[in-house]
Amino acid sequence: MSKLLGYLNLLDTDAAARATHAADPATAMTQFGLNDAEQGAVLSGDKAAIGQLAGVDLKDGLTTQSGCTGDAR
Repeated sequence: MSKLLGYLNLLDTDAAARATHAADPATAMTQFGLNDAEQGAVLSGDKAAIGQLAGVDLKDGLTTQSGCTGDAR
């Protein structure tokens, strides 16, 4: 699993991680170990870039998921 996909999964499953990300996304992503390109993709909300960097085929449903870029749940 890519580091970015691991981070997105963490945000999807951990309310505390979502709160930390919402409060200071750059610090949260840096502490998790995401590189500049991964952080930029997450911050931009560019689902195609996120999918490419995470190694996810967009046909697998990434384009229909929400919450990966800080959307409220």
